[in-house]
Amino acid sequence: MSRTLICAAALFAFFHLAAVPAADLAEEEFRQLHAELQPAKDALWRTVPWKTSVLDAQQVAAVEKKPLFIWAMDGHPLGCT
Repeated sequence: MSRTLICAAALFAFFHLAAVPAADLAEEEFRQLHAELQPAKDALWRTVPWKTSVLDAQQVAAVEKKPLFIWAMDGHPLGCT
């Protein structure tokens, strides 16, 4: 029980104290942070020919005789549901 309380308190403190109000973030600071947080242009996942249509992906998979990978989920992408 105490471990749960410690974790909950730590998470609360992290999110409460680490939050920066939007009004305190200057335009230049935002642009700098945004640029720093972008994934590398040569990241391997960018080389995968992703499809957003299941039918298009199925057709390509059938022609190339390759398996089809489907990532399906429900809820918020960061798991905050």
